[in-house]
Amino acid sequence: MADAATFQPGTGVAPATLVELSISCRKLIDADVFSKSDPMCVLFVLEESNRGSWREFGRSEIIWNNLNPDFVKKFVMHYYFEQSQKLKFEVYDVDSKSADLTKHDFLGAMECTLGEIVSAGTKMSRRLKGPKKDSGNIIVGAEEQSSCKEQAHFQFRAHKLDKKDFFGKSDPFLTFMRANEDATYTVVHRTEVIKKTLNPTWRPFILSVRLLCNGDYDRSIKIQCHDWDADGGHDFIGEFTTTLRELSRGPNERNVFECISEKKRKKKGSKYQNSGTVELMSCKIEKIYTFLDYVRGGTQLHCTFAVDFTASNGDPKTPSSLHYMNPYKPNPYATALRSVGNIIQDYDTDKLFPALGFGARLPPDGVVSHEFALNGNPTNPYCQGIDGVLDSYNKALYSVQLYGPTNFAPVVNHVSKFAMAKRDGNDYFILLIITDGIITDMPQTCEAIVSAASLPMSIIIIGVGDADFEAMEVLDGDDVRLTSRGKAAERDIVQFVPLRNFLGRSGDNPAAIQARLAKEVLEEIPDQFLSYMKSRNVKPKPPMMRQLSISSVTALPPSEQ
Repeated sequence: MADAATFQPGTGVAPATLVELSISCRKLIDADVFSKSDPMCVLFVLEESNRGSWREFGRSEIIWNNLNPDFVKKFVMHYYFEQSQKLKFEVYDVDSKSADLTKHDFLGAMECTLGEIVSAGTKMSRRLKGPKKDSGNIIVGAEEQSSCKEQAHFQFRAHKLDKKDFFGKSDPFLTFMRANEDATYTVVHRTEVIKKTLNPTWRPFILSVRLLCNGDYDRSIKIQCHDWDADGGHDFIGEFTTTLRELSRGPNERNVFECISEKKRKKKGSKYQNSGTVELMSCKIEKIYTFLDYVRGGTQLHCTFAVDFTASNGDPKTPSSLHYMNPYKPNPYATALRSVGNIIQDYDTDKLFPALGFGARLPPDGVVSHEFALNGNPTNPYCQGIDGVLDSYNKALYSVQLYGPTNFAPVVNHVSKFAMAKRDGNDYFILLIITDGIITDMPQTCEAIVSAASLPMSIIIIGVGDADFEAMEVLDGDDVRLTSRGKAAERDIVQFVPLRNFLGRSGDNPAAIQARLAKEVLEEIPDQFLSYMKSRNVKPKPPMMRQLSISSVTALPPSEQ
């Protein structure tokens, strides 16, 4: 059935459907001397528009000590019937934490089209081309995704599981698998391992209903229990099957399952009862709201640009300066402004963007400011569209004096004041900071970001030039949550990207650089946006209630800046 929201008479759009690819491998090369290989699968897509080059689409998780891995990570992509979508799967034995694939042992590759996978039925098996004549097989399954927007919260525990370790008890974990149309099963989730116990209680976890059963509450779900072994040869304890419909009824006597090992049953006969029981402790199913649901419901994105005007950027009149106005190609600051602005402006109805500068001396008396309007109007720093932002940036370069130091806290607090006044879910604020140097007010910046983490706000930092950006990685709390004065940030709201990672690729084509940069910079925004809405239990409004009015957000008067 056609989606009425996307039907636009007089236009053309390619018919597409979302498919989910699941990956398994069998009889991989053993590349490790004292253990088995630790495989990871990397998917590439051929981009005809970019000189026929392969673009990395995604990576699976690593499965340790296993030559027959069933990867949990799925790859979801659009399938176009009328297009030849060429894919390449490469399998590596992971030897370090490096993201560089050349640092790992190549185990084999397979090329095909998405059409071949889809037309093969439930699964397609191909030989891997690798270092050896027989490098093993890769099995790729494809299933069309349903439009189900629900997720299930689960917690399980077990009782009196079989003892599998000679000198101990067992180290149990659960594996969840959904049934396929050909009566096989696909792994969709594994719990953590609980060490040395026959009565484990696993941590609560969340699975999308689409992943678990593709929206079919009566589809069979198989749950297996294993005893973990360091060499990858996990000992099978037992299994059982159920359905989401049964689990959705919550804890009851029917959701206490006997864990059965058929091999042990045949060996012991009538004396065998079970290998323990697994009990559902809780099950809650809730609707998932997407970033698009909120945007269609009228939530406005407000983007503020903040540009580094410190002297470390170099004299704007010299070609070596990061602010140099080259007549033939944009400088790094203009590249960053254009890349993000072109995307963000589509979500802001009035197309008015506050643009600030920091670290410069201002006319007429040379006072240093870390929060000045690029257009020269402190009571109305708004610029019309991204072109207006770039125009104000260019003019500011000739009206201020680059100075210092590099202070972030003032512009973070500037945007935080607006976000603090708009916490009902109708508005979300993005601060884009473009900088070349090391932060000189790190404690104040950390405190400002930790405070902003409880507001409807995200911060993007783009580093230009070749400076040491180690401090920026600290602010980007992907690995360790940012803290200030003993208080941890409520959520991760910072995304840091060094521009140098995108220069020198795809030739000197500015459009290609901007597109790649925009994707990297903005990829975390939807998740950060949703984390705020969910934490505040804000639900999207129906699409027909969208308000297309001019933004009511105004500049702070000078007395409050």
